[in-house]
Amino acid sequence: MKKGIVDAESKNAAVAKLRQQGINPREIAESTSILHKQISFGSRVKNEDFVVYCRQFATLIRAGIPLVESTKILAEQTPSKALKQALYTVEEDVRSGTAFSTAAGKISKVFPPMFVNMVRAGEATGNLEETLDRLAFYYEKQHTLKKKIQSTMIYPAVLAVITAIVVVFLLLTIVPQFVAMFEDFDAELPLITVLVMKASDMLKTAWWLIAIVLIIATIGFNYLYKTNKDIHYQVHYLLLRMPIFGKLLQKSAIARMSRTLASLFSSSVPILQALTIVERVVGNPVIGKVVLESRASLEKGSTLTAPLQKSWLFPPLVTQMTAIGEQTGSLDYMLEKIADFYEDDVDRTVDTLKSMIEPLMIVILAAVVGTIVLAIMVPMFSLYEQI
Repeated sequence: MKKGIVDAESKNAAVAKLRQQGINPREIAESTSILHKQISFGSRVKNEDFVVYCRQFATLIRAGIPLVESTKILAEQTPSKALKQALYTVEEDVRSGTAFSTAAGKISKVFPPMFVNMVRAGEATGNLEETLDRLAFYYEKQHTLKKKIQSTMIYPAVLAVITAIVVVFLLLTIVPQFVAMFEDFDAELPLITVLVMKASDMLKTAWWLIAIVLIIATIGFNYLYKTNKDIHYQVHYLLLRMPIFGKLLQKSAIARMSRTLASLFSSSVPILQALTIVERVVGNPVIGKVVLESRASLEKGSTLTAPLQKSWLFPPLVTQMTAIGEQTGSLDYMLEKIADFYEDDVDRTVDTLKSMIEPLMIVILAAVVGTIVLAIMVPMFSLYEQI
């Protein structure tokens, strides 16, 4: 007789595991002890894990491995706990006769609407292999594009933090030492020095108040950004209107929208349903609003292109190629070409920005620190002349 604990998704799975080990279980009960619970920090799956899953899933299905076995294999080898649990659940549902798309659709935090709808269309048309290949290609493209933009934004963000730390250090440690000396000599100080001294004094005496205000402002903005649709929309609108990064975000959003719509349309997802999904996954409410207007235009019997032509977001290249695609019945092909063009354009823009941002941020850092140093040195020269 043996007693023990086995990790499994269900009683049937536990019995199968034990029998593989040569053990014939007489009684199985689910443990309720907190010591046996898996701790999971967050339920979302990382982009890179989902990209790998899509590519491996497409490869296994194309190799002729049954859907249930493919799901089981991927569940066993994925490093993501959230994805592993989801795949085990999907496997159990599929074994009981549920369609894969239906089983995946129950777990919306892991499987996005686009994935579920494209798989459902692939199941209906009997073209699941090609659909999975298209999904893998789509998510790989999106992941690469996102990483490129993040890499461009990280450098200025890090340098801005370093600049703030240096400024706080100078105002709290260096400037106060010179303030006492200037007061002893009772010298007339220039405006720039007075401003820096006041900033130093305020930071030294009311740092806790500044910290509280910053924390409250950050939490309040984050809350309003997530709950207030108008503020959420305005923030994205202002980001798209930024002088340098706005164009990059605009091109990225157009590429994402075009690639998503092309993938859905190629997989035989109805165009109205595809536009609804695009509005959800494009990640930008400003572009999402235009997409919904295009959907409404189609419902009224008009064209997809008309609302795009009225919006400042879409350049003539996008609207003209979309119009040609509608007229010739090759909309998915034209959308893929638009996505290819803007993805390449984003790559070139990112490389250009990287070469420009580094010297620009160094100049900004030098200007900020130089201003504080200048505020100290200018009255020092006057004191030397008096002495």
